[in-house]
Amino acid sequence: MPAQTPSIASLEVYDPEYISRYYRWRLPQVIARSLAIFWPFLWFVLCLRWDQLCGHTDRNVARRSVQLRKLLTDLGPTFIKVGQALSTRPDLVRKDYLEELTQLQDQLPSFPSSEAFARIESELGRPIAEIYAQISPEPVAAASLGQVYKAQLHSGEWVAVKVQRPHLREQLSLDLYLIRWASTWLGPWLPLNLGNTLTAVVDEFGRKLYEEIDYLHEGQNCERFAAYFRGDPDVYVPRIFWAYTTRRVLTLEWIDGIKLTDVERIRAANLEVKQLVRIGVVSALKQLLEYGFFHADPHPGNLFALTDGRMAYIDFGMMDQLTQEMKECLVDALVHLVDRDYNALIEDFIHLGFLQPDVDRQQLIPALETVLADVLAQEVVNFNFKTVTDQFSDLMYRYPFQVPPHFALVIRSLVTQEGVALSLYPQFRIVGVAYPYVAKRLLTDESPRIRERLLQVLIKDGKFRWNRLENLIQVARSDGGLDLLPTAQMGLRYLMSDEARTLRRQLVLSLTEDDRIHLEELQRLWHLLSPEISLGQLWQATLKSLPTPELHHTFAELREQVQAQLQRLSRWQLPQPWLDLLAGRG
Repeated sequence: MPAQTPSIASLEVYDPEYISRYYRWRLPQVIARSLAIFWPFLWFVLCLRWDQLCGHTDRNVARRSVQLRKLLTDLGPTFIKVGQALSTRPDLVRKDYLEELTQLQDQLPSFPSSEAFARIESELGRPIAEIYAQISPEPVAAASLGQVYKAQLHSGEWVAVKVQRPHLREQLSLDLYLIRWASTWLGPWLPLNLGNTLTAVVDEFGRKLYEEIDYLHEGQNCERFAAYFRGDPDVYVPRIFWAYTTRRVLTLEWIDGIKLTDVERIRAANLEVKQLVRIGVVSALKQLLEYGFFHADPHPGNLFALTDGRMAYIDFGMMDQLTQEMKECLVDALVHLVDRDYNALIEDFIHLGFLQPDVDRQQLIPALETVLADVLAQEVVNFNFKTVTDQFSDLMYRYPFQVPPHFALVIRSLVTQEGVALSLYPQFRIVGVAYPYVAKRLLTDESPRIRERLLQVLIKDGKFRWNRLENLIQVARSDGGLDLLPTAQMGLRYLMSDEARTLRRQLVLSLTEDDRIHLEELQRLWHLLSPEISLGQLWQATLKSLPTPELHHTFAELREQVQAQLQRLSRWQLPQPWLDLLAGRG
């Protein structure tokens, strides 16, 4: 036997090779845990096989999905996390089981407070009485990875103290070792569409799990999240007390709020439920589409309503990051979905990693049309994210889709957020909040990539679609958050810029299409804008923002284009004063 390997409890980051060396010579532990896992799973497989032989598979699917959920819960923290990960994989798990796995509670019975206090003293190097003026004798919450106490520091601040479960690293490491060992044997034989080896998927899962149990990492996540929302009037993030925080003990500001599951207390506090729902959805969209850094586990226990109407986030162990390219591809996919451009949508899925480049488009496009046409045909008020995931889960299970690790967490975040919203307000529809937000981003974001997406929405087959612009403005204004004057000024400033030369030509062509002048489109657009801004305000603001030479050049170019179109239209014998006005004469 080789020299003794240091204790696995000292391992700070996931290292499969280190874990393998550690457990290779600890056969009694490995065999005992293997049997504890093997027998429940064997019984579950035998039950499935019996259902098949008796022809009761469909009849018993609800019963078996509940059985699987309970099995994973009984096996402890690692398998609870495995089940939660599978609940975001419609490409691997059929819909019946997905719905049950989403109900997996991240909770276990609490462990003795004497052990928790001993852990605190060991980590912080001082007796409990020296650290806290007072601390609750029992935990106020217990989850699969740790439990939380309410305490008061000697300086007077009330704090939440999160303490990790005893021997957690040892338990997680042993389970990951066994799952990884099984993956090397079973992976080649399982018909899974992972886009990677099963062992690589297990390693990614292990890496994220080790990040989640590192409370220093969680504290850094919390401060980064707080920096993004600094100054946001609707979102509150607690402060971390670093002097009382280690890898296994986390101390953060106590949030004196109402859990979002407690609808009665929320209403008793005279808080507006619909406003809380809007805050939650808009903050989730900001995380995904603006910041790229998002809370992947926004379940009701991690969200609180404050008495001043704000929403507070806690528990930053499960976070993830989207690259700029991923955020832009998500916007692309939304644009192509709205335009029903399924070929371009497949390209987006390939870029995001949901499909392989060699996918059979001729087979997939009709399937997408069938599923998404039904989803898109619904009224916006009846549309919700679960509708999409339910429709898509069957498609992903039948076709060569795979869910990249990042987007498994995105799906988890959105589904969880919508579930919280529906528990508060059953009539809630996520698109009713998300659509105005996305429309506002398209209209007000000056970044070249977002502007490019806006033009994709407004222009099709070389024609400017005025109705799309009207719809975007109406939708963006629907939640009262669009300031029309700076938005219109920005749009007009862009229209007058050299960059928009092609757009100006398309606008002139659209106004003189079919050998007639189309003024009704402009009239409808101005009817939308005029209640809030005057033409003089808009014109003066735009003139001030443009350099004079550029403005003169743009007007000269516009006059030439208008005159060319008017010559084409002159056979319609328009009155001379109209022709002079439109051509810039008089």
